[in-house]
Amino acid sequence: MARRPARCLRPVFSQLSYKATREWKEEIVFFDPTLPRPATVLRFPDGSPATLAPDADPRDAFAEWLLRPDNPAFARALANRLWAWLLGRGIVQPVDDFRPDNPPANAALLDHLAATLVASHYDLRALLREILTSQTYQRSSLAPTDDPCAEAHFAFYAPRRLDAEVLIDALNQITGTHESYTSAIPEPFTFIPAEQRAIALPDGSITSGFLEKFGRPARDTGEAAERTSTVTAAQRLHLLNSTHVQRKLEQGPALAALLRRPQPVDELFLTFLARPPTAAERAVVTAHLRASKPPRRAALDVAWALVNSAEFLHQH
Repeated sequence: MARRPARCLRPVFSQLSYKATREWKEEIVFFDPTLPRPATVLRFPDGSPATLAPDADPRDAFAEWLLRPDNPAFARALANRLWAWLLGRGIVQPVDDFRPDNPPANAALLDHLAATLVASHYDLRALLREILTSQTYQRSSLAPTDDPCAEAHFAFYAPRRLDAEVLIDALNQITGTHESYTSAIPEPFTFIPAEQRAIALPDGSITSGFLEKFGRPARDTGEAAERTSTVTAAQRLHLLNSTHVQRKLEQGPALAALLRRPQPVDELFLTFLARPPTAAERAVVTAHLRASKPPRRAALDVAWALVNSAEFLHQH
């Protein structure tokens, strides 16, 4: 049974050829009608047939089957991915592990999201709006109970660490710095403009030590599990005492301009945490700024502490 989808779909991709482009490591995949086709009648994984014309691209027939309203598999998988992207956990978890003995935490919810996606003709904005305006998405990140099942049933918004790209983009924006990127595959176009964000890197092979350390995937597969979100000791040490972060904080022009202000407490909290400090936080920070250290050094201490705070590092 596990091999059946591959056998069924082999004719769909049997007439594909490749041609080179001016980019030496890039190829274009195209339908080649001159190649022999194993069959003119396709059998999809659910057993339904499709008869192909001699010059028809079998991928068109596969796409039509995939998006049929009576074939919910694709809609359920896509809805589950979007839900997991927004809430940090899939209704089916792990996100790509759809099988009979791994049922969804809430089957009715997954069916509703899939039906919404089909009814909107796969309008992703419509589905995102449905999720983002829900009470589930808007729940507090404070767990209302110690029940271990609460997270799996979305009783609260489970905090999770920012993705590697989002985290380095935030650090760069706050400090006014940028990253240097390299590629494990030798290529002439590794240069990335300073204003380009890591979330917009077009090639999985273009990376940095920070992105690799914090779990950005190489994009070798389409599986969501390829991204590593586990917090490691190396990540904590990098944020606490690396010269990489130190240089951003000490030499970043945007942060330097903020630190030159006579009373930077509110600005620091608004910049890093998007909120003013509480009375207790203000008292601690003000006392530290008035200590014997030079004012700029003391303010840098505060900035570094905020970078390492759970509130800054997590989506909550």
